[in-house]
Amino acid sequence: MTSFVLRRLVSLAFTLLGGFTVLFVLFFALPSDPAEVIAGGNGKNPPQSVIDNVTRKYHLDESIPKQYVRRLWETMTLSGESFRTREPLSDTVADRLPNSLRLAIWAMAIEVTVGVGTGVLSARRRNSLVDTASTLGTAIVSAIPVFVLAYLLRQVTGVYAFQHQWPEWARLPVLSEADRGWYLGIIPNLDQLEQIIQPALVLASVSTVVVARLTRTTMLEAAGSDHVRTARAKGLKERQVLSRHTLRNALIPVVTFVGIDFGTLVGFAILTETVFGWPGLGSRVARAAGQSDLPVVLTLSMVVMALYGIANLIVDVSYAKLDPRIRLGGAR
Repeated sequence: MTSFVLRRLVSLAFTLLGGFTVLFVLFFALPSDPAEVIAGGNGKNPPQSVIDNVTRKYHLDESIPKQYVRRLWETMTLSGESFRTREPLSDTVADRLPNSLRLAIWAMAIEVTVGVGTGVLSARRRNSLVDTASTLGTAIVSAIPVFVLAYLLRQVTGVYAFQHQWPEWARLPVLSEADRGWYLGIIPNLDQLEQIIQPALVLASVSTVVVARLTRTTMLEAAGSDHVRTARAKGLKERQVLSRHTLRNALIPVVTFVGIDFGTLVGFAILTETVFGWPGLGSRVARAAGQSDLPVVLTLSMVVMALYGIANLIVDVSYAKLDPRIRLGGAR
């Protein structure tokens, strides 16, 4: 197990280096002049003296290899600063990462609770009215683009609900404020719960559909396996068969998807964060990319990639806990 984890961490380090290199090369492959964009140009033709000052200030006049080493060190140590706002990279990560983690955790909680619960219910009542309604509902939700669902939800609960004097609990704020108070870092107070519930629901919508379908499929497959039939033949109660034999084996592909999806929820909720004004990593990366803010793009992208890799590692390690037949690191 230890050797497996170490190998995966080394592999993750090389993956991060490769991702950093690709982003760095793409930045300088763009046709626009980074110094001109940073100077506030973007079609406004800033004075050449201003462009020259920006070029010298941010070392854009150095050779590409030297800039590569400089940006790599700044990213690894969080010692650089934003080209546009002069905010230290360490402050940017400290401000944005907790917000993205909170949103991802609550979206994942909805995803697992609703998705697994719906999938189990559909599998146990196969071809029933409940199963049909579940299948139809998930198909409808999966067909709605995320940004459309976000705007519709915000319009209904944030505008229509106030205009027509809906009950207080049904009227939710249009924009989110992520720093209004949390218990233990992830548990919101009542006001903050109103802020996070909408973006969390939207962010979890598509993934919940996938988890529900995946759980239903794997539950049906596991229900027909030999060890489940043997468990029933031994006289175990249906609840025990479901929890100990069917659901446990069916959860392996679900855990795989949820673990990988967590990294996606943390870093790439750009549309959701933008619509609801949630100050997370995704919205900040999108804004930095449009402003040619290389240090912010590199640093936040590496943070997201690292979280993604760590989530995958945790998923792989959890396999051995869910299924004793699985061994990691070549163990026998």
